[in-house]
Amino acid sequence: MDVMPLLVLVAGSAAVAGAARRTPVSAPLLLVAAGLAASYLPGVPDYTLDPDIVLPLVLPPLLHTAALDSSYLDLRANARPVALLSVGYVLFAALAVGCTAFLVVPGLPLTAALVLGAVVAPPDAVAATAIARRLGLPSRITTILQGESLVNDATAITAYKVALAAAVGEGATWAGGMREFAVAALGGVGVGLVLMVPLHWLRKRLRDPLLQNTLSLLIPFVAYTAAEQVEASGVLAVVVVGLYLGHRSWQVDFATRLQEAAVWKMVAFVLESAVFALIGLQLRLVIGGVGEYGSGEAAWYALAVFLAVVVARFLWVYPATFLPRLLSARIRERERETTARGTFVVGWAGMRGVVSLAIAFSIPVTTHDGSAFPARDLVLFLTFTTVIGTLVVQGLTLPPLIRALRLPGRDPRSATLAEAQAQSEASAAAERRLDELLADDRNALPQPLADRLRAVLERRRNAVWERLGAVHETTGESADDTYRRLTREVIEAEREVFVSLRDARRIDDEMLRTLLRRLDLEEAAAYREEATE
Repeated sequence: MDVMPLLVLVAGSAAVAGAARRTPVSAPLLLVAAGLAASYLPGVPDYTLDPDIVLPLVLPPLLHTAALDSSYLDLRANARPVALLSVGYVLFAALAVGCTAFLVVPGLPLTAALVLGAVVAPPDAVAATAIARRLGLPSRITTILQGESLVNDATAITAYKVALAAAVGEGATWAGGMREFAVAALGGVGVGLVLMVPLHWLRKRLRDPLLQNTLSLLIPFVAYTAAEQVEASGVLAVVVVGLYLGHRSWQVDFATRLQEAAVWKMVAFVLESAVFALIGLQLRLVIGGVGEYGSGEAAWYALAVFLAVVVARFLWVYPATFLPRLLSARIRERERETTARGTFVVGWAGMRGVVSLAIAFSIPVTTHDGSAFPARDLVLFLTFTTVIGTLVVQGLTLPPLIRALRLPGRDPRSATLAEAQAQSEASAAAERRLDELLADDRNALPQPLADRLRAVLERRRNAVWERLGAVHETTGESADDTYRRLTREVIEAEREVFVSLRDARRIDDEMLRTLLRRLDLEEAAAYREEATE
């Protein structure tokens, strides 16, 4: 097996994604552009999106890390708009796009058109949520977009299976399709509910952080595979388990949380970079399959499907947002933050992604009677152009649109004030507990060590308040910023001494690693804000 193409893909996509952080262009867009350009370079191999790899091996970890980072409480508070987008909109988009393709493309059977509709129905909100967070969109909009992306793939995959069964001649009916959809949805949620508690129990019982994180890496694949084995939705099983584990991550020891956060950030970075690069790399393969259609004809079909995708989202988003508000005073009271400008952003943030392409590539070449699947190459082409079109057109215009609409973003000062108040209450509780512990003779400490414990608590309580205070006239730093900078300077001085002692053979490498690990933890504690960015 030649692993060089895979290594080149991972290394190249990671390099492009890293470069994107130094530009105003989001990483998904730059990766797609790089893939498009690389697809025609001499010597670049043909990278085919294999659905047997993307769906069971790439999708579960991406969904799991997104679920871990999501807020169960925020999603529950926004369950109605999330459900309307992730289920209602996907089914509406599949029908709208399918009917449009049926009317526009001569000779395209309705069943094949509905397959296309199901394929391009689910938005990939990775790019949208990345832009939303970077530009400081209201947290409710970010939560809705993220919640939509967690569930909509399950809806689209199930709708695709139903449409495909009809297209290949399996005699699918509306009643059978609804039954299959219900079984997949309820079964996926059920499998997740069954697995989440024992998996969390096992995570808490494992004492070795390496074993705990090994289990963490296996969890999304276990949940996905278990659900698929019983013909349920693996996507929903992964999401349910991920939300539960993320909500209860505080019950796992600190070493596991530190390692797990780093591991999943790396996994998500590599997979997201690779899949967006893969989208662009499909250009040569997809273009080569539409030879029977003229370039002008194919371009017209692509434009029609793209417009149907964009328009269908607005046709769904505005009524789904404002009709319930008109009918229910309770909803109006609960969703005061809803505005027409925010709804427009949600409507425009409908970029498609790798899941649509992976599903499209899983369309069989022939039907049950042995005949060729109708217009399969055209369906692949239209899926590709829709994905590229939404990523480029909507992805490039979303940031300036958000700025032009001047949506009220997060207030950093209010967030810091809430953090300071929470820290103050926690520090007060910690001081009371420390007094109780030190009052016990079994916990007697020399006074300098007891004072050091109190100083640490005092420092932690004051650090956040200091960020609200005045800054230094010369450096522009708050007292907390200066403290962290000086902490880093003195730690670096210690680190250099340890290395010089190792080089002089006064300590060995094992002791050096122990000492450096201690300094790394102190530096990480001092720079906790930067570490979470």
